[in-house]
Amino acid sequence: MTKIERVQSVIRGDAPDRPPFGFWHHFGADQLAGRSAVDAHLKHLEAYDLDFLKVFFDSGYPHDNTIESLADLRTLPVLDGDEGVFGEHLDTIRSLSAELKGRVLITTTIFNAWATLRRLLRKGPYVAGSGPSLPDAPASVRMSEWVCEDRATMAGAISVIGMALSNFATRCIEAGADGVFLSVRDDWVDTSAMGVGSYDELVRASDLGILSVAGEGRLNILHVCGQARNFDAFAEYPVHVLNWADRSAGPAIADVAPSLKPAPCGGIDQTTTLPGGSAEACADEVREAVAQAAGRPIIIAPGCTYDPIRVPRANLAAIRSAVEAV
Repeated sequence: MTKIERVQSVIRGDAPDRPPFGFWHHFGADQLAGRSAVDAHLKHLEAYDLDFLKVFFDSGYPHDNTIESLADLRTLPVLDGDEGVFGEHLDTIRSLSAELKGRVLITTTIFNAWATLRRLLRKGPYVAGSGPSLPDAPASVRMSEWVCEDRATMAGAISVIGMALSNFATRCIEAGADGVFLSVRDDWVDTSAMGVGSYDELVRASDLGILSVAGEGRLNILHVCGQARNFDAFAEYPVHVLNWADRSAGPAIADVAPSLKPAPCGGIDQTTTLPGGSAEACADEVREAVAQAAGRPIIIAPGCTYDPIRVPRANLAAIRSAVEAV
C-alpha cells in the first residue's frame, strides 16, 4: 500500500498491509515559519519514513495587545484566519503540500480555543518546545479566576477565538492540508474551582465548530491531552482518528477499541518507555498495542509529543521496524 492508502484503510476499518505510524515533537524557535519550518518537517518525515505528517503550529495567536483584564477580552475581534502568524503558517502548508506532491497526508495542529486563550495570557514570549503551561501556572490560575468572576465574558472570548480558529482551519485546508490535528484538554477546565461541566458550557461548542469546517478533510485527528474527564464525549467528535495517552492516562486501547468510532491512534508511552526504555521495549509496546486492538485497525503513535533531546533515535527507529513485523 501507499502511505495514503494505508492510513485511509485504517480510517475505513479495513486491515492495512501493516499498521501506519507517526510521531511528532515541537520544533525550535528558529523553525516556526519559512524555509526552516518546511525543512524541519520534511527532515523529520523522511528520517523515519512516517506514514503521515503532523505539521506543528507553535506561533501562537495574532493578537498584539496585552490582555490584562476581563475588559480586554471583550475587545477581541473575530479574525479571518490569515493574519500575522496564521498567514505564515499557511505559507508553510502550501510549501509542504507542493513539495510532497500528495505522497503523504498532511494534518496541521490547531490548539483549541481554551488552550489558545491560555497562551495569550502568558507573560513573555512563547518558547517553542516548552509545551503547555502547568495547571498552576499564572495563566491557568487567572483563567480559573476569571471564569469564577464572569463566566459570560469568558464564554464570549472563547467563542470569538473559536470562530477565528475555525476560519484558520478552513484556510489551512484550502492551502493544502488534508485535515486538522485538534488538541483538546478538559481536565484543566472541569475542576473543582470552575465546576464540573464547565468544558461543556464554555469550550465544547468551539471544538465542534472547528471540526465542522474541517469536515471536508481526509485526515482529521483529535488529540486528547492529559487525563480526560469525559473521554466518551471526545470519542463522539466527528473525526477520523482519536489520539490519546492510552498508557499513561487511559483508557487502555483494549477497553475502547471495540466501540470507538474514530480509528484509535496510540500505543507508545511517551512519558517513560520512549525516553527511558530500550529499543526492544518500544517494539514491545507496538506489538502490545496491536494485540490490544484485537483485530481493529490501529495507527501506532505516542500519546503526545516526545522530547527529541531525551528520546534516543534508536527507540524511534524501533517503532518503524516493529510495525513492519507485526
